[in-house]
Amino acid sequence: MNHASREALAAARERLDALTDNTSVDAEKLAEELASVTALLDREVSLRRVLTDPAQSGEAKAELAGRLLGGQVSGEAVDLISGMVRSRWSFSRDLVDAVEELAATADLTAAQRAGALDDVEDEVFRFGRIVSSDTALRSALTSRTATPAAKGTLLRSLLGGKSRPATERLVTRLVTHPRGRSLEAGLDTLSKLAAARRERTVAVVTSAVPLTDVQKQRLGAALAKIYGRQMHLNLDVDPEVLGGVSVRVGDEVINGTIADRLDEATRRMAG
Repeated sequence: MNHASREALAAARERLDALTDNTSVDAEKLAEELASVTALLDREVSLRRVLTDPAQSGEAKAELAGRLLGGQVSGEAVDLISGMVRSRWSFSRDLVDAVEELAATADLTAAQRAGALDDVEDEVFRFGRIVSSDTALRSALTSRTATPAAKGTLLRSLLGGKSRPATERLVTRLVTHPRGRSLEAGLDTLSKLAAARRERTVAVVTSAVPLTDVQKQRLGAALAKIYGRQMHLNLDVDPEVLGGVSVRVGDEVINGTIADRLDEATRRMAG
């Protein structure tokens, strides 16, 4: 996003946080409503262009949004969208992306209230690992010929009753309405939003064998000291690393595996 859209999104995030700080607001219902608005704006290109037209006053755009959405979604959702269209957006699609993000954040807020946010984070990560290792499953979930209903049925068989309801909702929306993104990119975004909800940074940790609880605590403490913030560890096991651990935080990789050291030794010998 360009500067104007980033500022508009930051303001929308603040409004959502203020809204969901009120426990009387049904965050799960709000998430569903924002998801329906996302689908509407994604489908109706002319509408989103009108709602982001810089030549129109913010109040006029907010009034239009209120007329269209009033009676269709809650007053909280109308107020949130009205505030968003008053802002300036660099591109009309940025508005859709922002509403979609807020829908996911509202669902994560509902999970946090239920004490299930950690589970949702872990389930999204594990689902991503399963998809990346199962070519047939990935093809089925990303097929352009399969209907959203068929994909939803498949996901219910995979996640229904085996994961938190918020995980199933988030993944189902992503798979059935990818909006041009890869499945991996969408899952990564969900993971980062979940981490941001707890003001944490995600560290993807790959080790040859599962880490013990003590090792996880020590690693988490060490990373928190390095980065100056609490870390959430997404754990993956890969026997090919041979030993030690590899840690990825954003674009930064900290390698401490035997395989990595062997590769480095080989490069030095070749040089």
